[in-house]
Amino acid sequence: MSKTQLFDLDGKIAFVSGASRGIGEAIAKLLAQQGAHVIVSSRRIDGCKQVADAIIAEGGQATAIACHIGEMEQITAVFAQIREQFGRLDILVNNAATNPQFCNVLDTDLGAFQKTVDVNIRGYFFMSVEAGKLMREHGGGSIINVASINGVSPGVYQGIYSVTKAAVINMTKVFAKECAQFGIRCNALLPGLTDTKFASALVSNEKILNTALAQIPLKRVAAPSEMAGAVLYLASEASSYTTGVALNVDGGFLS
Repeated sequence: MSKTQLFDLDGKIAFVSGASRGIGEAIAKLLAQQGAHVIVSSRRIDGCKQVADAIIAEGGQATAIACHIGEMEQITAVFAQIREQFGRLDILVNNAATNPQFCNVLDTDLGAFQKTVDVNIRGYFFMSVEAGKLMREHGGGSIINVASINGVSPGVYQGIYSVTKAAVINMTKVFAKECAQFGIRCNALLPGLTDTKFASALVSNEKILNTALAQIPLKRVAAPSEMAGAVLYLASEASSYTTGVALNVDGGFLS
């Protein structure tokens, strides 16, 4: 019996935002291990290069390109570069996100509100639009939005972040419905509590951590690598009939 080729990404071009660390780094490395040429992206080029170099050192293919998805002109520029350098894009992983404020919703700062919306909603939306246009030209592709369990069950003191992640879940369904005719699938990953720098305010606070673990049936925090396998499924032919899905990878929190 031969091995399955369902998860083979040979010849695919994949773009992963927020890929310099945490969940994004784990996703970029796994997609590269499966044969994709991964464009490793985040705001700062140094972190991108470190991850890209690590992928190349392991025999994979990677290119580092800086892009702040909260800046519209940078989104335009990065897709112009992708078009010129690669001519196509098969996989987009919208993973870069921001959560600048941890406070009661009544104390939400307008600047923090705007920054969170600009990155988590507008950034994901127009990254998907530009990727979708490129995918449409080449017969399709897969867009994966990293949302959050907060989009279903709002996190305490994470008001506007939770609102933006709920928007990402609905956005995923919009693109799934309207882009299916072009062979483009769009799905969302909903990570639970994961051990990353992004979640350090939660993981490093023992009281908050214990409260969170009490609500997680698996009774532990996830490793970033545990999110990457779900993204590989959504990026590959293994999920060829899957679109518009919000996939919980949360240790049972939402169950």
